[in-house]
Amino acid sequence: MAKNHFTRKILITLALGLIVGIGFIFLREYLISTNHQALWTSIDKLLFADISAPGNKNAVGIFYIVSQIFMRLLQIVLVPLIFTSIIKAIDHIRESSLLNKLATKGIKNFVLLLTVAVILGTTVGYFGYSMGWFQLSNLESIELAQTTVNDNNPLMIVLNAFNNNFVSMLSNNGNIIAVVVFALIVGVVMQSVRDQIDILRKFINEVYIITMKLLEVVIVKFGPFAIFALLVRTLASYGTNYLQPAMVYMVLTSLTLLVLMFVVFPLIVLVRTGLSPVIFLKKMYKVIAFGFSTSSSAATLPLTQETVMHDLGVDEAIASFIVPLASAINMTGTAIMQIVATLFIASVGGYEVGLVQMISIIALVVIGSISTPAAPGAGAVLLFTIISGMGYVNPEALAAYSFIFAINRPVEMLVTAANVMDDGVSALCVAHELDMVDETLFHKGWEAQATPTPSIES
Repeated sequence: MAKNHFTRKILITLALGLIVGIGFIFLREYLISTNHQALWTSIDKLLFADISAPGNKNAVGIFYIVSQIFMRLLQIVLVPLIFTSIIKAIDHIRESSLLNKLATKGIKNFVLLLTVAVILGTTVGYFGYSMGWFQLSNLESIELAQTTVNDNNPLMIVLNAFNNNFVSMLSNNGNIIAVVVFALIVGVVMQSVRDQIDILRKFINEVYIITMKLLEVVIVKFGPFAIFALLVRTLASYGTNYLQPAMVYMVLTSLTLLVLMFVVFPLIVLVRTGLSPVIFLKKMYKVIAFGFSTSSSAATLPLTQETVMHDLGVDEAIASFIVPLASAINMTGTAIMQIVATLFIASVGGYEVGLVQMISIIALVVIGSISTPAAPGAGAVLLFTIISGMGYVNPEALAAYSFIFAINRPVEMLVTAANVMDDGVSALCVAHELDMVDETLFHKGWEAQATPTPSIES
């Protein structure tokens, strides 16, 4: 109910933001065309002006202040959330482990599916980027910005991933890769001294709970107001130039997710198990629909596990390990959405994306998607992490991010549907590899359709 209420609020906010923003566009054009530029300048300074920009010392910028507070609150939780999420994900793998063999096959399967998703997302996203589908009509007026990576030896990415100052690393949002690497190291080391660090584990869990609660307050309580301010300010300041490329992003991402769900996943099931992808799709349909409607992998988990065991015929030992683990760390739909969205923002912001930048984006997306928290708007928070790590934070890029944050709800619903479907694919493939699928149960209910009707002898 709370999630549906949040969805309604976001949709209402989106509609109001577009209406009010477009109203300001007409007002601006009318005032300028009737030689009332000074009046519009006063309105702009009162509501929309960037108060940190030179020449805006006396500006108020109400909408700018609201949107910036929201962004800064997101940045507050950025490092602790990513740091604790990754450690908890590693700890979860250890706690859920039944057999080293099962864990190994499960991880290999996750890597395979995530690789397929990354290849698909990168191909589609970079094609859209290179074709100029995400660009603004007046992109020539935007000064091209370069990420820090372009100014150094590309191998500095590896060196910068290992920060030599613990305090500065955890207090700086500009080097997310270093935070991720350090979290991975801490998580692995914690496993090796598992019985000696109860206090640290409890501390990390409590920090995670606090950041998740703060994130919930920021997204659910403050988010609609901030989205309204971001949308209105973006439209009033930049006009309708962002609407067309934003809709291209939305359609392109949705189509890619549908291809993943109804073409790629069924082919993987067919090739790796030899079982009917049609039966798989029909038996997983209720899981896909539930995940789509709730937009929560965690809420869908009980239904996914029940379906995998009782409808797909996966052994309970496999299902009880693979499904929760896949639900926690295997986010193929998330990876596709984040790659396409990042390339959309890079294009709108005027950033060049070459091979080095693409590799960096993929690395951040893969690691980030593994530790995505199950919270409203988590995909938008992860996206903010990625664009911050890449340095895509000029005003145009943040304006594009605000549009994605506002219109992304339908995409995130499809993302969740793909993620929960991925859980079923993972469990079925691993179980089949270990010869632990009851194929009679898998085909139950479809024998009559598969068996030809005998002819009646006269």
